[in-house]
Amino acid sequence: MKQLIIGENDAGQRLDKFLHKAFPDLPSSLCYKYIRLKRIKVEGARARPEQKLQPGQRLSLYIADEFLGEAGKKPLFLSASGEVRVVYEDASTLLVDKPAGLLCHEDAREKRDTLSNRLLRYLYEKGEYDPGREQSFTPALCNRIDRNTQGLVMAAKTAAAQRELCEAIRERMLDKRYFCVARGKLPHSRDRLTGYHTKDSASGEVCITPYPRPGAKTAVTEYRVLAFDGERSLLEVLLHTGRTHQIRAQLAAIGHPLEGDAKYGVHHLQPGGLRFQALCSFSLRFHSLPESWSISYLSGREFQAGEVDFARFYFGDFFAQLLQLPAESERLDLTAHPMMKKRERT
Repeated sequence: MKQLIIGENDAGQRLDKFLHKAFPDLPSSLCYKYIRLKRIKVEGARARPEQKLQPGQRLSLYIADEFLGEAGKKPLFLSASGEVRVVYEDASTLLVDKPAGLLCHEDAREKRDTLSNRLLRYLYEKGEYDPGREQSFTPALCNRIDRNTQGLVMAAKTAAAQRELCEAIRERMLDKRYFCVARGKLPHSRDRLTGYHTKDSASGEVCITPYPRPGAKTAVTEYRVLAFDGERSLLEVLLHTGRTHQIRAQLAAIGHPLEGDAKYGVHHLQPGGLRFQALCSFSLRFHSLPESWSISYLSGREFQAGEVDFARFYFGDFFAQLLQLPAESERLDLTAHPMMKKRERT
């Protein structure tokens, strides 16, 4: 027999949902059977699958140990790298600057060194996360960006913060701004692109068309050109929708794919070791959040990523100045400036 005390991060869930998370080795059919046979009880009484758990409640499980997980098994996240670029952290939230080339979550090829596992290791080593103490909640990422994109990713250290951050994203209570370098000279110094987005689940590629079609979702991207060096444009981009590969596919659809984007453009291995698409989720600004939320103190705050390697590579020391351009400014034409020399491709 095993007993658990329901903690704050476990409370508010249905009993069956909690059991599925806390004991993944327990088959769903047996879970409901054991509840029905009173081999799983709450406060010593018959339980119901749909009942909501409360903090401090005692859960008793009269089931075989083989369904309760492997004691002493080394967590997978301890095999991940310990490198984490923390931008902001408090008791419930964490913002990190993900480097290009790192997966947010595992896939078929990489299961250990992901941003998710790095964060768990980081919190574990700080003494803020112990899988032995937590029963169903695990600190988790609340948004994700492509493997080969740099930029800000939000994570929740508590269940309440996870619910609220996910709702803030869903209800568009925050703005996410990107920097990218696109091939060629954009037709306007600023523009709002509207297209229709479909995704091929087999290839993972998306298609943007200028006209609606069955199954397509609207994609809206606003851009401002900060500089042009004769071959490429540095853009500041604001997303109004959050579609897969939206910036990459939408700019490619108008004939201006991102530098280094092998999927939607032509990939060039740049001198100096730049191996990824020139795209960074650079800043994150929260709107007014509900006062009842545990993260309401983030209202109005803005956070920025660190060094943007590709922007400095293409535009040198100008990049720091470009960040200060007011929103109403026009693009800077740097084609004649002596610092903006043509780079030979290798």
